[in-house]
Amino acid sequence: MSALERIKAIEEEMARTQVNKATNRHLGVLRARIAKLRQQERDRITRGQGQKGDGYTIRKDGDSTVVLLGLPSVGKSTLLNHLTNSNSKVGAYDFTTLTVIPGILKYRGANIQILDIPGIIKGASRGRGLGKRILSATRSADLILVLTDVFNPKMRNMLLDEIRAIGLRPDEDPPNVIIEKRASGGIFITDMVGMTKMEREGIKDILREYRYHNSRVVIKEDVSYDQFVDSLLKNTVYIPTLTVLNKIDMVDKEYVEELEESLDHYIIPISADNDVNLERLKEEIFEHLDLIRIYMKPRGEKADMEEPMIVRNGSTVGDIAKMVHGDLRKRLRYSRIWGKSVKFGGQKVQPKHVPMDEDILTFYA
Repeated sequence: MSALERIKAIEEEMARTQVNKATNRHLGVLRARIAKLRQQERDRITRGQGQKGDGYTIRKDGDSTVVLLGLPSVGKSTLLNHLTNSNSKVGAYDFTTLTVIPGILKYRGANIQILDIPGIIKGASRGRGLGKRILSATRSADLILVLTDVFNPKMRNMLLDEIRAIGLRPDEDPPNVIIEKRASGGIFITDMVGMTKMEREGIKDILREYRYHNSRVVIKEDVSYDQFVDSLLKNTVYIPTLTVLNKIDMVDKEYVEELEESLDHYIIPISADNDVNLERLKEEIFEHLDLIRIYMKPRGEKADMEEPMIVRNGSTVGDIAKMVHGDLRKRLRYSRIWGKSVKFGGQKVQPKHVPMDEDILTFYA
């Protein structure tokens, strides 16, 4: 029996099981089993991709990577062309894009790679329309731009369900759980919050399913069985999303306003064809990527205010030194900073200091 057949059989068993407190543990173990099988299937497809070189993986470039996720003919290629220097093929029919098309958005000194992947249909995560291979391109993204339009404004949930099925967790944080394998001693669980969503025996059942027969577990927040399994899966990806509503030029303003009020999630209404709200979209992409600009000042010289270094918010001076050159971090004695992160200009800081947007930085090695 193949992995997909086993998954289907387990799903049928789950469908027959009444959901209540008494069956929660059993259903949690079944979901853990499905997650394990899906992981094995993803690994198999990834190995196949490496052999076939089918064009659905691409080298990351620039300061961050954004993937355009949407239905066929929702306007991804048009948006890519208007945001970047790309020339993605555009057509008035489904499945125009047959591979991953990259482009670079230049904004606030940052080079942001935008990837246009083929349109996603329901069942893509199960292999429909080469969906698994297409969706694999989203795993390396720093942000997923979920593209809907005024004719299909509620397709966001379906699209997010498809990427969840391949191990992505949109707009979620990693669960605060520690799981350590041990050589012996069985399973030892420390509950620091008073669990309400899991039982100790259910946790042990799942650990045995994943062959963690000897392990130490520390639960630091009240998580579900699904979240606990995510902690076991080493390649679960937690990624932010931003939802865009395209083709607003085809309806009146009142209709768009009513849509914004009726939807249970935040959207940016745009018209890719007519460049409506694209500047706002660029700004929101930059903000969601949580990037900051650092201007470098060589000792005894003026700061380079034309080309900032783009780094993740929260990066330390030591992290930035390592980005400049691997050996610089090892040789770094201290640095001086001018900007919002210090009390006075030219303040001496240590490698663990965290700069802020538009700070000016000088290294002393």
